[in-house]
Amino acid sequence: MLLVTKRSGNSEPFDRSKVISGVRKACQGRPIKEEDLKRLGQRVEEDLRSRGLAEVKSEDVGKAILAPLKDLDEVAYLRFASVYQNFDGLEDFQKAIDELKAGE
Repeated sequence: MLLVTKRSGNSEPFDRSKVISGVRKACQGRPIKEEDLKRLGQRVEEDLRSRGLAEVKSEDVGKAILAPLKDLDEVAYLRFASVYQNFDGLEDFQKAIDELKAGE
């Protein structure tokens, strides 16, 4: 069983459906298929489990979502990153856009 430590300090079992639900919000209005969301959720879970840890931080889950989401849809990636990384303003969006353009 893989546990996720929340910011509050509480732990709960990893739930792939929560990953998919969070990403679905970022993908709202985008041409993303449900199968793509399920594959992304599976990819995130496999990435986390491959680390061989019994417990991961919720921040690690968010980081594991970013790369496959960037591959899936750049607009959804920016939406998710803006919430996950607490963008403060236009400069943060511009930096993320510049990084996308540079292929980082």
